[in-house]
Amino acid sequence: MSRACLVSAVSLLVGIGVTHGAARLFDGNGAEVAGAAPPQEQHQMQVKEVRPMRLGNFSVSLSVKDIAASRAFYEKLGFTVFGGDQDQNWLIMQNESATIGLFQGMFPRNTLTFNPGWDRSAQPVADFDDVREIQALLRARGIEPAPPADETSTGPAYIMLTDPDGNPILLDQHVSKPGA
Repeated sequence: MSRACLVSAVSLLVGIGVTHGAARLFDGNGAEVAGAAPPQEQHQMQVKEVRPMRLGNFSVSLSVKDIAASRAFYEKLGFTVFGGDQDQNWLIMQNESATIGLFQGMFPRNTLTFNPGWDRSAQPVADFDDVREIQALLRARGIEPAPPADETSTGPAYIMLTDPDGNPILLDQHVSKPGA
């Protein structure tokens, strides 16, 4: 198989576009794959630059009507309280690798939540994509956060997105930008 065909096949498998020009191919960690450029041809194929985003720890934030009833229900499913304050109408619960947040009166709908800079135990991680970097990548891909994060800040920040079906997505970073 020619190198140009290989690059085309990889672009289809990875789900990234192909255009004319010089090629750059990236692995799953965002590092450029050495030697991935096709030979010089009149109509070279190019794999568009795709940078994977590390969104952070994932959970589902549930908008609940009665936090005590919801807590009791999820405890019957094996979830235990990991954080939060029921008197303030919010709890974080975990069951093995699943994390959910129960929020009474805080969110209008159930929300997908990512926490850049945190691991599953809400402990800071050294290497992560800052929410402002994620915002810049999203904008480059045609997605405008609402509200956006202040790009001049370095501390905790958040952005909100809405997917095509109206599902809210919260990227809520509780730690400072790496190196700040």
